Amino acid sequence: MEFSPDLRYRNLPVVVLVGRPNVGKSTLFNRLLRQRRAITDPTPGVTRDPIEATAFIDNHPITLIDTGGFKLEREVLEDLVVEKTLDTLNRADLIVLVMEAGDPTSEDEEFIERLRPYWNKVIVAVNKTEGGRRESYAWNLLSYGFEDIHMISAEHGDHILEFEEAIVKRLDFSRVELDEAGPERLIRLALIGKPNTGKSTLSNRLTASDASIVSDIPGTTRDVVTGQFEYNNHHFVVLDTAGIRRKNRVTENIEYYSVNRAIKSLDEADIVFLMIDAQEGLTEQDKKIAALAHERGRGIIFVLNKWDTMPQIKNAFEATVDRIHFLFGQMEYAPIIPISAKDGTGVDKLLETALRMYGQLNKQMETGPLNQALERWLEEYPPPIGPRTRFKVKYAVQASVNPVKFIFFVSRLQAVSEAYVAYLRNKIRKDLGFSMIPLQIELRASRKDPVTARKEREAKRTEQNKVQNKDQRKS
Repeated sequence: MEFSPDLRYRNLPVVVLVGRPNVGKSTLFNRLLRQRRAITDPTPGVTRDPIEATAFIDNHPITLIDTGGFKLEREVLEDLVVEKTLDTLNRADLIVLVMEAGDPTSEDEEFIERLRPYWNKVIVAVNKTEGGRRESYAWNLLSYGFEDIHMISAEHGDHILEFEEAIVKRLDFSRVELDEAGPERLIRLALIGKPNTGKSTLSNRLTASDASIVSDIPGTTRDVVTGQFEYNNHHFVVLDTAGIRRKNRVTENIEYYSVNRAIKSLDEADIVFLMIDAQEGLTEQDKKIAALAHERGRGIIFVLNKWDTMPQIKNAFEATVDRIHFLFGQMEYAPIIPISAKDGTGVDKLLETALRMYGQLNKQMETGPLNQALERWLEEYPPPIGPRTRFKVKYAVQASVNPVKFIFFVSRLQAVSEAYVAYLRNKIRKDLGFSMIPLQIELRASRKDPVTARKEREAKRTEQNKVQNKDQRKS
């Protein structure tokens, strides 16, 4: 089969990167993936959850997994990391043991023994040998019984192409199938929120796996852990992110990068599940996260997790909804769903809500029906007629979906008030079926009004003067 990076495939061979901390597994993961996906830092033990992605290696598709480092002396969380790494070995078609040139450590030797049951699918990459550095020491590793070792530099790219060829030769691609779904859109869900709100627990429930490490220790998740699942014949990708804390509480470089990755996932998502601990309630940080999602036009669902632990008081949910609407005055459109990620209560309702929201995010209004509705809205609430406040709304178009954006062409831009824009936005929500999502509205001049025309002339003159001055300096 001829493979193409533009197509989707199933049953990909699984390649797992393993080794002790700080040997460069995440750097090699990013190098093979050809993008900065895993967080890299000199601090040992940065990677905790296995990070999984589809990579195209030597013109072949594989599933590539970066794992946490193997340590002998471990605390509770590090025990979970090692356990997760060892579990991942059972999935592997090929295990890449990443080592450093030099004398093996006790952790190297112990891990080598752990790999003996998988010996026929182990390949060794000796990292940090750029420019031939310490290669003579690396050959001593053959004494452990490895068939071959590969000298590489994940950071500098030395011998990476040859190493990729060696990986592909060890894999069987006969099971790989073209995904007949083709370019079908995956619905991408980002789980965002403060630490310990249950993001990883919900992610594991949705994906029916234990891909994300679940712990009471704040900051357990560092990278974005991805997984897939199906619900009602729809395909979802879930992005489990690091907990977002206030800037003045982010003390480590690693946490800084984790938070940035979490925020960046807003750009990759269709819908954001803003996870809120029902016991703790809403915080200022929740407001900031919601504002970031709103600005990007992402669908937002407030997920009240741990609702099963709340006292069974009459009208408790209604009171919580009222408080959220009070704190998020401009986001009354966003659904609020109480759940228990631990026992699964409310998760079906959450996913049904997400499907309806996704439909609205991708709804496209024809220009004709949109402007027929606009005529009715203008009759119901005509624009002001004062000499300074007068304007006309000529027509409207829907410019994009996901995010949903409408453009209104008006006669005098400076005369349109925020109140009238809010009126148009509310009518779109109520009458056109966009009740659950943020709406972006842009105003454009239907013809060049005096103020706009003057600004354009001034800008043009400024640009011409720059060109003239540049020509004079050259002469």
